[in-house]
Amino acid sequence: MATTGDDTSVDTARRLAPRRLAAGAGWGALATAAMSAVMLAATATGLAPMPEPIPAALVSRTLGDLPQPGTVALAAITHLAYGALAGAVLAGLLRRGTAGRGALYGAVLWALMGLVWLPYAGWGLFGMALTPRIAVATLVLHLVYGITLGLLLDRPTKTKGGPR
Repeated sequence: MATTGDDTSVDTARRLAPRRLAAGAGWGALATAAMSAVMLAATATGLAPMPEPIPAALVSRTLGDLPQPGTVALAAITHLAYGALAGAVLAGLLRRGTAGRGALYGAVLWALMGLVWLPYAGWGLFGMALTPRIAVATLVLHLVYGITLGLLLDRPTKTKGGPR
């Protein structure tokens, strides 16, 4: 059976897919770090309406009261891992990212957090059991994540033949 140009592009895509997913995971972790920096700055200055960082609240809800260093460490690890996984998912869905696509993805992740994770933490839908300001603050944080991820995924990747 003769190969066509399409077969070659499919083979190339299959060969590059694991690298694309790994890059997406790395960019997702970096975007999570950017989001976390904004979250921690808002917490330190008193601008954040959350009583504690959400990853810490989720760890405490899941594992109960742990010594503070343990909660902080587990919260940071799980938040980075979740962001890395989300980055790999977006990299697998898109050939190239953009700030707009990233923002949309961030909004989807925000909705997931507001509908699943915040109620699990005992804060109600979108944190409304505590204050409506949580919904706005977490949307901003997720937009920081999504836009950062979209811009990072837009970076050209190198292959053996040079930039593509």
